[in-house]
Amino acid sequence: MKDGIEEKRPAESDAPNLKEFDQRLRAEAAEPTLEVPQSEPTSKTQIIAIYGKGGIGKSFTLANLSHMMAEQGKRVLLIGCDPKSDTTSLLFGGKACPTIIDTSTRKKLAGEEVKIGDVCFKRGGVFAMELGGPEVGRGCGGRGIIHGFELLEKLGFHDWDFDYVLLDFLGDVVCGGFGLPIARDMAQKVILVASNDLQSLYVANNVCSAVEYFRKLGGNVGVAGLVINKDDGTGEAAAFADAVDIPILAAIPQDDDLRKKSANYQIVGTKESQWGGLFAELGLNVAEAPPMRPAPLDQDGLLGLFDASETGGDVVLEPASDADMRGKNSAPRPSLEVVYDNA
Repeated sequence: MKDGIEEKRPAESDAPNLKEFDQRLRAEAAEPTLEVPQSEPTSKTQIIAIYGKGGIGKSFTLANLSHMMAEQGKRVLLIGCDPKSDTTSLLFGGKACPTIIDTSTRKKLAGEEVKIGDVCFKRGGVFAMELGGPEVGRGCGGRGIIHGFELLEKLGFHDWDFDYVLLDFLGDVVCGGFGLPIARDMAQKVILVASNDLQSLYVANNVCSAVEYFRKLGGNVGVAGLVINKDDGTGEAAAFADAVDIPILAAIPQDDDLRKKSANYQIVGTKESQWGGLFAELGLNVAEAPPMRPAPLDQDGLLGLFDASETGGDVVLEPASDADMRGKNSAPRPSLEVVYDNA
C-alpha cells in the first residue's frame, strides 16, 4: 500500500487469462481495417475526452465550453484528469477544488467514506471535479487516474444523469491512465486542442495515432475535431486538420483580452461576453460532430506542414562511422586473424 492507495497485483492464476486476452487482441489487430461508424453517439450521455499538450489552453477552452453548454440548457459534468489539477481553477475563479485522490486518502485514513459533496462542486450550471494525482516523485499519474475512476464508479458514475461529460486529459502522454478513454472505450469521441506550433501538433498527432491503434484492436472512439487555440493565422494547425482528415471545431484567436481574462480566471464562455458567440458555436459543433477516424502523419509529414527553414525539415541524415564513435581511440587495432604463409 502506498499513500493510502492499495495496489493490486495480478495473481498467478490470472496469467492464462492475460495470455488469452493478449492473443485475442493480436488477432483482432491483424484483421482488415474496421469501418468507423459516422453517426452520432447513441448513448444519451456523450462522454468526450479533450487532449492537448500541457499549457496549450485545454483548461481555458473546457471551462468556457462547459459554462456555455450549461447556458445552452445542457447538463454538463467537467472532470479534470490532469495531475496538475488546474481544469476547474478557471471555472471556480482560481479556487482550488479538493481532488478525489487526496480526499479519498484522507477519508480512508479517518475511516470515513467519500461523499459527492466532498469532491463535486458547481457553478453556472456546471458540475465539476478533479481526479488529482500523486505528489511529485511519489507515484504514477496514470495509475492515479485509474484509481480515480474506480472511485467515481463507487460514487455511482454510471447512474448520473448528464447530457455531456467532459474529460480533460494531458495529451503529452497517451499510455496507462492517460489513454483510458481511448483504450477502454470510455468516451465516444476525442477533441484535440492545439496551436500553430510544431510541439502541440506533434502531441495532437500522437493522440490520433493512439485512436487509430485502438481502432485496429476493435475500439470505437473517434476524433470529433480540432480546436485551434491562440490562433495567429499562420495556418499550420488548419493544414494539420486537413491532412489527418478531421474538422476544425473552432479557432480561438490569439488576443490580448482573452489572455488577460484567462490569467485572471474570468469566464468568457457566456452570452454576456464579446466571445460568447464563438463559444456558443463551439458548443454546438462539439455536440454534433461525429467521431471520425483520423489519418495520423509520420514525422516527415508533420514537419512538412512547416517551413523547412524553421524546423530543419531539409536536414539530411549523415550516417556515423566506427571511426567517428571511437574519436581519439580510432587508431586501427592489430588484427587477431592468423595469416599462414603459402607453402
